[in-house]
Amino acid sequence: MATGGEAAPEGEEGELREVRVRHCSDDALAFAAKSSPQLSILSIQSSPGVTDRSMLTVASCCPILTELDISYCYEVSYKSLEVIGQNCPNLVVLKRSIFNWLDSSEHARTVPAEYLRACPQDGDREATAISRSMPKLKQLVLRFAKLSGVGLNSIAEGCKELEVLDLFGCANLTSRGIEQAAANLKNLETLVKPNFYIPRSAFHMERYGHWQLYDERFQTNVFQI
Repeated sequence: MATGGEAAPEGEEGELREVRVRHCSDDALAFAAKSSPQLSILSIQSSPGVTDRSMLTVASCCPILTELDISYCYEVSYKSLEVIGQNCPNLVVLKRSIFNWLDSSEHARTVPAEYLRACPQDGDREATAISRSMPKLKQLVLRFAKLSGVGLNSIAEGCKELEVLDLFGCANLTSRGIEQAAANLKNLETLVKPNFYIPRSAFHMERYGHWQLYDERFQTNVFQI
């Protein structure tokens, strides 16, 4: 397993199968994708430097991707979701959470203010991209996503194989809308509903402390392997 900005060669001839980093740059991600056609698991959460440009490279170079975590990557848009889904037909896990916008004070001291303000607003458009291009998803995590009942219904119609659906903090959803969507997901085993009575202890600052420990290594043009 690769953690903390490292990558572990696990396939034949040293090809990477799994990459887990934070604060990754566009160039570093593109380099890793081009060098790792056998990449199966990619986690780049909290990478403000990653954009649609490098995600398109991932989509074209890593066709056997099965798990993707782009949580807190605000420069990655619905366009990337569409292309990833179209080019990576085996994708079964997608994590696309955003910061708690209901109470931004929880991480205002550790996450740059301009980044908090850049929170994606097009939740339904992202939901539509997911529903149309990722029919084999089994696990979908959308914590604090700004999708409405329309977007959720779209997911329920297009992702029939979902077993785990995490909607924690999705304030634009209603109980009735969630129940209707869940009724269409016959394989659903775990449903995490929005909880609007969230104790502050649930968002301990240590969770976001890595923003204060930002390491410039991950902004270089060379992906350290």
